[in-house]
Amino acid sequence: MPNIVICECFARDGLQHEPAPPATAVKLSLLADFAAAGFHRIEATSYSHPGRVPGFADASDLLARLPRRPGVAYKATCPNPRAVTRALEDLAAGHGAEEISLLVSATEAHTQRNLRANRDAQWARVAQMAQMAQGRFRVVGVISMALGCPFEGAVDPGRVVADAARFADLGCSLLTVGDTIGAGTPQQVRRLFRRLLDEVPQIVPVAHFHDTRGSAIANCIAALEAGATHFDSAMGGVGGHPTKISYGAGDTGNVATEDLIALFEAEGLDHGIDMLALMRASQACEEALGRRLMSRVARTGLWRDAAETREKEDV
Repeated sequence: MPNIVICECFARDGLQHEPAPPATAVKLSLLADFAAAGFHRIEATSYSHPGRVPGFADASDLLARLPRRPGVAYKATCPNPRAVTRALEDLAAGHGAEEISLLVSATEAHTQRNLRANRDAQWARVAQMAQMAQGRFRVVGVISMALGCPFEGAVDPGRVVADAARFADLGCSLLTVGDTIGAGTPQQVRRLFRRLLDEVPQIVPVAHFHDTRGSAIANCIAALEAGATHFDSAMGGVGGHPTKISYGAGDTGNVATEDLIALFEAEGLDHGIDMLALMRASQACEEALGRRLMSRVARTGLWRDAAETREKEDV
């Protein structure tokens, strides 16, 4: 494995934002592109209720048809116990996900608004789900609103650390730390990730930052400086929360995979991604959604490509 592990989230977190997501065949082609580019972790789908999130009604079909590669783990989001049951059924049928993610929010107000429960009730559900999944999947804990909440404002980092410890006690090996509304700053991120790494060393924190206010790249570097090795991103900077949620005005998407990896590449960091295959996948994502996406590198090209172009022009 490379020193830095990036989970490509276009097919799930990216597409939950889309009113008309691509057909299953298109998703499968994109997922194959991501695996071919060298991503070891790929968020493939969600076991959301098909009536509420019809874009993921094809979850089981997609996983059944997904070509598998050695060393590539596909992740599916499980919002409730029924979702874990579906994940277990697909696993028994021979085409399950390798990872599932379980969600809590760092704040009471967002939990009640988004999950229709209080935090105690949601933690009880998560404990049940973790017990159901024990030993069958790599279980990924997710903390949304970890760096700021639209209803409660600033979030106590001690609460995030305590939630991380609860996920670790439930057997989670990875912890997605979500800056859901892009409220975090590099200083906040650096301090939080340092605490997570020092105080809950048995779980690996994953930086999952939205670029609502243009700070996601800076926050990823701050997490890296604190010792983080795992990052979530989405091709073209798509996604974030679903469009029907009203508190995220503006561009709510994830940090753009192309931009993040290009920066890691320029810094000489080992990320394990084939840069040319990455750019081909980037173009395929734009074609799949039928519009220009938010990646700056997709517009300007890789730095070495731009340098080569200038050299040819000078000649």
